[in-house]
Amino acid sequence: MTKYRKLSHVVFKCDYHIVWVPKFRFRILKSAIKELVAHDIMMLYEWKGCIVEQLNVQEDHVHLLVSVPPKISISQLMGTLKGKIAIKLFKSYPKLKKKPYWGNRFWARGYFVNTVGLDEEMIK
Repeated sequence: MTKYRKLSHVVFKCDYHIVWVPKFRFRILKSAIKELVAHDIMMLYEWKGCIVEQLNVQEDHVHLLVSVPPKISISQLMGTLKGKIAIKLFKSYPKLKKKPYWGNRFWARGYFVNTVGLDEEMIK
């Protein structure tokens, strides 16, 4: 991840460590749901021109180390990611919507993001 990336008019190294959780930190990210979330994260980030360096989906949270072009806002990227994955999960697993706490939201409202600098190896 020490290499710089290029677009038509910019050379950049914008690496981020991002962590987010399901609503109420339920331990729901298991088996098929875990695979669907991991696959969709890879697909959506590739679609946006990002490079996923590390992805770790735990039962109650997701860790991501990603390189993002400077033209993309992290808040817009996370909004798109969380929204599209939640919609797909509720369509694929309608029983999730029937749980008393879910409603129409799968993910908790916020997320953690940190720029990656000298502590890159520690994060990996």
